[in-house]
Amino acid sequence: MAALGPLWFVPALLLLNAVRAETCTEPVISPSYYTTSDAVISSESVFVVEISLTCKNGAQNVALYADVNGKQFPVTRGQDVGRYQVSWSMEHKLARSGTYEVKFFDEESYSILRKAQRNNEDVSDIKPLFTVNVDHRGAWNGPWVSTEVLAALIGLLVYYMAFSAKSNIQA
Repeated sequence: MAALGPLWFVPALLLLNAVRAETCTEPVISPSYYTTSDAVISSESVFVVEISLTCKNGAQNVALYADVNGKQFPVTRGQDVGRYQVSWSMEHKLARSGTYEVKFFDEESYSILRKAQRNNEDVSDIKPLFTVNVDHRGAWNGPWVSTEVLAALIGLLVYYMAFSAKSNIQA
């Protein structure tokens, strides 16, 4: 084994090269997304973006990263080839209704983005691999008056009407 010397290094390099992500050229995407619409049953607004990605060069092992309003999230690969998903959540009051631009970066452009952020440089010139717009209508917080309060008010109204009718009959 000692006679091999640095030859163990060659298989290690081959393994690292095989694990390395591929670069996608001319991506074609098919996006879908979900956002929380009911704040009554959840504590935070959740955003889920799923994409189907096809690359002109046939790349299938593409590492992706997402950026939403300057915050980065890892993108997970699905079990099916070319399927990816990213999700994040935020408090309902911070999740304003409107369009959220989700920028997707490959490894190379993501490293450029992170370097620019570390150096406090302008990141607006860094071009993402592709972008998905997510329309969030906001989360519904329930009715203005809860059903319990409304039922109590109706009960009080019926009681008052019955008591008034009884008083009129007895008079």
